[in-house]
Amino acid sequence: MKKIVMTGGGTAGHVTPNIALMPALKEAGYEITYIGSYQGIEKGLIEAQEIPYYGISSGKLRRYFDWKNFSDPFKVLKGYGQAIRLLKKIKPNVVFSKGGFVSVPVVLAAGQLHIPAIIHESDITPGLANRIAVRGAKKVCCNFPETMKYLPKEKAVLTGSPIRQELLFGDPQKGRRLCNFENTEKPVLMIIGGSTGSKIVNETVRGILPELLGAYNVIHLCGKGNLDASLTGLIGYAQFEYAREELSDLFALADLVISRAGANSICELLALHKPNILIPLSASASRGDQILNAKSFEKQGFSYVIEEEALTGPLLLEAVRKVFQSRDVYQKAMEKSNQMDSIQTILELIERFVR
Repeated sequence: MKKIVMTGGGTAGHVTPNIALMPALKEAGYEITYIGSYQGIEKGLIEAQEIPYYGISSGKLRRYFDWKNFSDPFKVLKGYGQAIRLLKKIKPNVVFSKGGFVSVPVVLAAGQLHIPAIIHESDITPGLANRIAVRGAKKVCCNFPETMKYLPKEKAVLTGSPIRQELLFGDPQKGRRLCNFENTEKPVLMIIGGSTGSKIVNETVRGILPELLGAYNVIHLCGKGNLDASLTGLIGYAQFEYAREELSDLFALADLVISRAGANSICELLALHKPNILIPLSASASRGDQILNAKSFEKQGFSYVIEEEALTGPLLLEAVRKVFQSRDVYQKAMEKSNQMDSIQTILELIERFVR
């Protein structure tokens, strides 16, 4: 049987594309093993897929001063040694990485052992982890045509992002029952703040809930630890920390989505043709990748964008009104997009390097 080691972690965005690829890999006859960090978000997500999981030491390479910058390189070196030993034990035909700092020692170890490695970059500009890992990779997959200029020409491949196929087959009636919405005539507004939630998005949405609930039923994925007990039982408002299997049903029910601008999230919105308002993470709190992602989607007519620094309740209310009124325009733009069959494209690329 062909063997593949998958890696990636730190955020859900570094894991969900790997999960999206797994059914096709299994169907193609691959035995899948996953290498991640000891206790990162990837551990629970992958173990839920009943995939063998190995944890290794993982450090973070920061662009700012932090005392951990002195100790974390040793964690990376330790992880590299652990990855070498694991790859020798598993003997995979190929390694596939979705990025995040835990993936760096795995990809570099694969290069050292002459195991072909393929990495995937979701954002327009490659993150630091992938910029380091690219030296150990045979090919680098990417979402956006704009990304190609940042990658070695001989390694870059435009594939798009793997989308979990179950998201395309949600049941809106199941979603409605889950949310316990009584008024079936109101359109549904869905807010997604990312796997850990967004304080500013949560506070802004909750600050205008009375106005929103006058016109919409509201689904609010607010992130772990961010439920507001005072809003429990509020008619027309359903709040969840995080959605897993039920996410497809919630998406199917939603008429309009407010979201951060992580690459995987917006590619899912594109695949589902959901009119959306993007609130990218600010440059002060990130490397600015979400801003670039959002601007690309705005330019293509897929999204309405509000910068985090400009976000206010009245501005968000007006954006919701505008986008909902023009939802057909956004949907038609997304329907005309040249979104690729990324799962098949990546699978064919993997097959080329299997020894």
